[in-house]
Amino acid sequence: MLFTVVCVLFTGCESTTFDEIAEEMEHPEQVRYNEHIKPIVDGNCVECHNPGGVSSFRPLTTYTEVKTAVLETNLLERIQMQNGETGQMPQTGRMPQHLIDLILLWNQQGLVE
Repeated sequence: MLFTVVCVLFTGCESTTFDEIAEEMEHPEQVRYNEHIKPIVDGNCVECHNPGGVSSFRPLTTYTEVKTAVLETNLLERIQMQNGETGQMPQTGRMPQHLIDLILLWNQQGLVE
């Protein structure tokens, strides 16, 4: 009897990861750098891409720096690479898809500050 109850509990449970839930999240109508993109960059890029960091040659600490990186470098391509691909950013591991999608949408909408 106890075995049956345990089996029912385990087979009846559903597990959903954060990435699965986040992918279903709706994006804002208008993506803005200060409100939406800066927190993503600060949490995933600035550790290395700052004036004192290992990637200080390409700081991403201001709106202008991030906008320039989107327009003049391959930043959008690099954040879309899969883990293990040469040049993938961030190097610590791919960001969740919903964050990548938000950055791509920001670009499509004109990189609004």
